[in-house]
Amino acid sequence: MAKVVTMGEIMLRLSTEGNSRFVQAISFDACYGGGEANVAVSLSNYGHDAYFVSKVPSHEIGQCAINALRKFDVNTSYIARGGNRLGIYFLETGASMRPSKVIYDRAGSSIAEASIEDFDFDKIFEGASWFHWSGITPAISDKSAEVLKEACKAAKRHGVTVSVDLNFRKKLWTSEKAISIMRPLMEYVDVCIGNEEDAALCLGFHPEADVEGGKTDAEGYYAIFKQMAEQFNFKYVVSTLRESYSATHNGWKALIYNGKEFYASKRYDINPIIDRVGGGDSFAGGLIHGLLTYPNDQGKALEFAVAASALKHTIPGDFNAVSVDEVLNLAGGDASGRVQR
Repeated sequence: MAKVVTMGEIMLRLSTEGNSRFVQAISFDACYGGGEANVAVSLSNYGHDAYFVSKVPSHEIGQCAINALRKFDVNTSYIARGGNRLGIYFLETGASMRPSKVIYDRAGSSIAEASIEDFDFDKIFEGASWFHWSGITPAISDKSAEVLKEACKAAKRHGVTVSVDLNFRKKLWTSEKAISIMRPLMEYVDVCIGNEEDAALCLGFHPEADVEGGKTDAEGYYAIFKQMAEQFNFKYVVSTLRESYSATHNGWKALIYNGKEFYASKRYDINPIIDRVGGGDSFAGGLIHGLLTYPNDQGKALEFAVAASALKHTIPGDFNAVSVDEVLNLAGGDASGRVQR
C-alpha cells in the first residue's frame, strides 16, 4: 500500500449528548477530529501508510489528540510539538428540520502559529505517493497558509499527487481572502474535490453553466467540471451531490471527471443520519484509496468513495471506522443492515 500524507489541524470536539441543544448541556462528549486527520484515519483503515502532519501543544491534551490517531495506526512522527493550545469545536447535533451547529474555539492554536521550520518537508514526502489538504488549513492563519504552500512545493519536487478538498468555511475567512490564497495554490493540485459553490467562494470560479438550487442532476455539472479542469489543469474534478431533506435524512451520490469522461455514482438514501460531521472527509479518504487502488477505473474509485462516506453518516465521531471489506460490501449492493454473525 501507498505512503499518503495529510496536513491540517486536529481539534478537540465537544458534543452535546444525543440531540440536546447547547443551552441544555450540562456535559459534553469528547473526541478528536479535523478534516485531514479524518482522511488519514480512513486511509490507515484501508491499509495505507498514512501520515498526519500538524502541530499540537506539548501537554496532555495535545498528547490525547495524538493518541486518538495512533489508535487507528496513523503515523504521527511528523507532528510537531509546541504552542499554547489545541483548537476546540463545539457540536450541537440537529434532528429533522433543526440543523446541526458548530462553534469554533480555535484562534491561536498550535498549528495556527506553526512555522516552516517546524517541518522537514523533503523528509516527510520522501517515498510518498499522495498528499491531501483542505481549504480549512490555509484559512486557519496566514502562517498556516505559508507552511501549506511549502508543503505543496515539496510534494511536487518529490513527484507526489496532490489533492484538495476546497471546503470553504465562512466562519474562518471571507471569500475574497480565500480566493487570494487558494487560487495560487491550485497550480500544485492534481485532484480537486468541491462543488460549484466551493469553486466560486474559494477560487472565484464562475461557470457559464448553472445548477438549479437544491437539485443534484449530475448533467448540470458537466460543463462546470469541464471548465474547472481546463482553467486549473486538474486531472480529476470531483464533487459529492447531497440532497438534504432534513438534518437526519439525506440523499448521497457523487460525480467525477477525468478530462475525458464523466461518471456518476449510485445514489444512497441515508436515513437516519447518526453523525454528518466528517462525511466529506470520509469521501476524500475513500476517493484517494479508490484512485490509488483502481487507477484506470475512475468509476470503481468513485463508488468506493461514495459507499465509504455513506457508511460514515451512520457512525458517531469524526473518524470513519470502517474497513475495505465493509465498504466493498455496501458498494456491491448489500445495504440490508442485517446482523453479521
